[in-house]
Amino acid sequence: VQLVESGGGLVQAGGSLRLSCAASGRTFSSNVMAWFRQAPGKEREFVAAIVWTARSVRYTESVKGRFTISRDAAKNTVYLQMDSLKPTDTATYYCAAKESGVDSEGGYNYWGQGTQVTVSS
Repeated sequence: VQLVESGGGLVQAGGSLRLSCAASGRTFSSNVMAWFRQAPGKEREFVAAIVWTARSVRYTESVKGRFTISRDAAKNTVYLQMDSLKPTDTATYYCAAKESGVDSEGGYNYWGQGTQVTVSS
């Protein structure tokens, strides 16, 4: 499974961005897709996850009500719509995939290269 992120950039606080993660070679081994982020000097943290069937989604508390994860099965692409962005959302955002277990933040086998999101105050 190869994952390629896009859509990062520089935005002012309160603005929006939509990240995309295109998956190729997807098999049952990538039924759960997720977004993580890592800010400079901080550990990587879970942001959101979705089961490929889209029946289950999960968000970290700090992004609930502002971020929306979704997927387009026809395009093998997962999105992260980010609204009401804050400077604290500044980080490199990574797409990840695993076979199962949306309720667990661990166990991801596949990772993209990351896309930078910078939110200015």
